[in-house]
Amino acid sequence: MLDDARFDHIERALDTYPIVGVTTNPTIIKAAGLTSFYDDLQLISKTIGSDRSLHVQVVAQDTAGMLREAERILAVIGQETYIKVPVTVAGLAAIGQLKRDGINVTATAIYTSMQGLLAIAAGVDFLAPYVNRMANQDVDPFRVIAQLRTAIDRDASSAQIVAASFKNVRQVTDAVDAGAHAVTVTSDVLSSALAMTEVQHAVEVFAHDWETTFGTPSLP
Repeated sequence: MLDDARFDHIERALDTYPIVGVTTNPTIIKAAGLTSFYDDLQLISKTIGSDRSLHVQVVAQDTAGMLREAERILAVIGQETYIKVPVTVAGLAAIGQLKRDGINVTATAIYTSMQGLLAIAAGVDFLAPYVNRMANQDVDPFRVIAQLRTAIDRDASSAQIVAASFKNVRQVTDAVDAGAHAVTVTSDVLSSALAMTEVQHAVEVFAHDWETTFGTPSLP
């Protein structure tokens, strides 16, 4: 998934990468410079299409406020939208109610195994452990992901781990290796995955060798 709300970045990523969804939060919205929240999110939803998921986060810090904001998001952007809810005391209560109402939910701001286990038990569809932020707090994010994947597999839960908050490509591949079902990454991290100078050098050598052998820049 793409952790970005910039229209040009989303369109470019859709043309290049196997993107299955777009995730947003208030910080991402701010970085994208969006000023008309619902109109902009409606456009993003239209851009990615119905075969990809859009994840939109509530801002309220109390349960009633979270539920009220979730209702508004669903009414305006679409009932298929995934509501992102942080796993706090208030958030866990909101998650429980949303799932009882049949709403798609992504549990976010996960820093510990216990948060993730509670989110799984509450019936979330996705849970998002914050890999780099956990590492910055001296928490092993890959051990947490492995523990959560073990719990999901053991209980035959339908929840999926969508690891988030990455500093580099190595963290992404380590998260997948630890058991994450999916990852949500920024455009910068995504593009850096294919930016190795050695790769470009190999492509240039291939082109040079072909042209010096056959005298044309491409296959006939």
